Amino acid sequence: MTQIGLPKSELDTPALWLDLEALENNISYLARYFEKAEVEWRPHIKGIKVPTLAHKLLNAGAIGITCAKLGEAEVMVAAGVKDILIANQIVTSQKIERLVHLCDQAEIKVAVDNADNVAALGVAASTAGIELGVLVEVNCGMDRAGVSPGEPTAGLAETINQTPGLRFRGIMSWEGHVLAIEDPAVKCRAIDEAMIKVTASVTSCEKRGLTCEIISCGGGGTAEYTPFLGVATEIQAGGLVLADAQYRRWNGLTQPTLYVRTTVTSRPTPKRIITDAGRKSLPFTNSAQEPDPIGLPPLESLNASAEHGILTLRQEDPTIKVGDGIDFLVGYGDITVAMHDHMYGIRNGIIETMWPISGRGKFN
Repeated sequence: MTQIGLPKSELDTPALWLDLEALENNISYLARYFEKAEVEWRPHIKGIKVPTLAHKLLNAGAIGITCAKLGEAEVMVAAGVKDILIANQIVTSQKIERLVHLCDQAEIKVAVDNADNVAALGVAASTAGIELGVLVEVNCGMDRAGVSPGEPTAGLAETINQTPGLRFRGIMSWEGHVLAIEDPAVKCRAIDEAMIKVTASVTSCEKRGLTCEIISCGGGGTAEYTPFLGVATEIQAGGLVLADAQYRRWNGLTQPTLYVRTTVTSRPTPKRIITDAGRKSLPFTNSAQEPDPIGLPPLESLNASAEHGILTLRQEDPTIKVGDGIDFLVGYGDITVAMHDHMYGIRNGIIETMWPISGRGKFN
């Protein structure tokens, strides 16, 4: 096991590591940023997965966290996090039982988009003697989960309000369908259109006498617009804390933070470099999620097999040797972090800390 206090060059590769100074700057900046926007911050930790990092966000001013999966929420509650939104539907009897037991230890809220699910949650909550906070997920254009905006949302909200054991807390949405839009003006208009649908849903609820205490939406890829539109009460942006290459392509709000260190294992030709990090430790699914090698000459291509990284240079360069270390800015942290057991914290080139990634593998 790598010892604290050694130089980064001593990491046994592939190794996932954070630039601690950049991380701390990002957390501080985002806390101020959302405060200026007059919205609460509930960062999504699906790509963070480390309880210590979640507590850093809470200490900086986040009101709670967002989890994608019940298993992630269980890890975070066990680590002392007390306010969690599960931004997903919890539908099987086994998971619903786990959910209501978790409510004894923290304030848990969950998203729904189906009346039968609402009924099942209500029975379980009433039986357990707890009150479960529930948000209606609204489809504002992403066409994934979610109820249609307006009256359909209000109808499900009223069903929640009338179900013993449940408390209607508000609505949740995600304008993720706009992320691929490159033109800032077009992207902003698309977000406006999404928020109009969210606002229509809030209005429909209010006409039925239902208060949307929470309007939760927005992510790192829309953080330059959504918080300032006066619709959301809380923003779920979490990936900006780590600022991988994908988030850097969406906006430049925060500094790059998350890296994988690799070792050159082969130089078959003066243009080809082989590393020990393939798709199992430095994954990417398309060119938009490619990791970014640091300090190398221009690349002709970047490819990978399961255990090998394959870098082809535009020009021959014999100076890069077998055994040399290469750092990559992670392409997409939501996938990459889940592939590793530990995350190392590096400051000024020295290993300062190591955190177990307790939330990895929590897919259910």
